[in-house]
Amino acid sequence: MNDIAARAPRHLWGMARVVGASMEPTLRAGDRLWVSYRRTPEPGRIVVARLADGAVVVKRAVERRTTVSGRSGWWLLSDNPGAPGVIDSRHRGPVADEDVLAVVVARVWSRPRILRSVSG
Repeated sequence: MNDIAARAPRHLWGMARVVGASMEPTLRAGDRLWVSYRRTPEPGRIVVARLADGAVVVKRAVERRTTVSGRSGWWLLSDNPGAPGVIDSRHRGPVADEDVLAVVVARVWSRPRILRSVSG
């Protein structure tokens, strides 16, 4: 995988906001997330990614896959696939490494918590 640090323009850390119900019960609409642009995604971690249509989403990195173009990527899924309007890798395919923008480290609002992988 390309080093995620090479894609971070000048910031190490940032914030993201959850929109919609696709990551419930782990995350809810309005939750604020502390993200690292330098961490490497791992299976089970929550990430911020850019889909092919330009939408920026918060999803769970499930496993490594190869994109249609042959590049390395991630299979990203919603924790709540039954939520209205959910879009993830089941609909768009694997997301290329360079489009996985950040790894979520913690939820800082509204229910502060360190977020680790589902197995850890």
